[in-house]
Amino acid sequence: MRSFILVAIILLSVYGLALAQEKTLLLDDYEGPINGGPVGTVDFGAGNGSTVEVSADTDIKNSGSQSLKVDYIAMPGGYIWVAKGYGLDALNSSWLVKPEDINWQKYKAFSFYMYGTGAGETIAFDIRDANAEVWRYLVKDRAKGWTRIVCPFAEFNQRDDWQPSTAVKNNILDFPVSSYQYEPRESQGALHFDRVELIEKE
Repeated sequence: MRSFILVAIILLSVYGLALAQEKTLLLDDYEGPINGGPVGTVDFGAGNGSTVEVSADTDIKNSGSQSLKVDYIAMPGGYIWVAKGYGLDALNSSWLVKPEDINWQKYKAFSFYMYGTGAGETIAFDIRDANAEVWRYLVKDRAKGWTRIVCPFAEFNQRDDWQPSTAVKNNILDFPVSSYQYEPRESQGALHFDRVELIEKE
């Protein structure tokens, strides 16, 4: 019994050390005003029958004083975007750090926290690279409550259903990334997002 306890302590210590060694860079924490429009802090919209609204939620949050709440109806054939970053229509949707000030070679993944329903719906997480090419990582809403979603750079795929007319489609994820967006797919409800980060390589 004593040997079992000793092994358990060692394993927990190693696991805790691994977590402590992970280094991240905070891009977004959704503190402050959450609004849309030309001078908004979030660039969002929908079409072809889909609808979306964003707001700050002070009751459901992962850290800080609030999270980003996304209320949506995603219809078949419709589309939604909820974006933050640079080069967007909402002029104040910038991150806490400018893309050009980030040493992207140090990092391996995006991460964010999502408060889901556990319904199994799909949410797309898109990023726009230095040549305006859009890349996609698909997420499943598998658990009710807060879940940390990790999106490795190597697992993004070039979006094949739509690209901006200005995109240079070279099938290479070119840095710096200028923006990200969430797109719930063919479902309806409310999702919450918080604390978007970059994860450093080991």
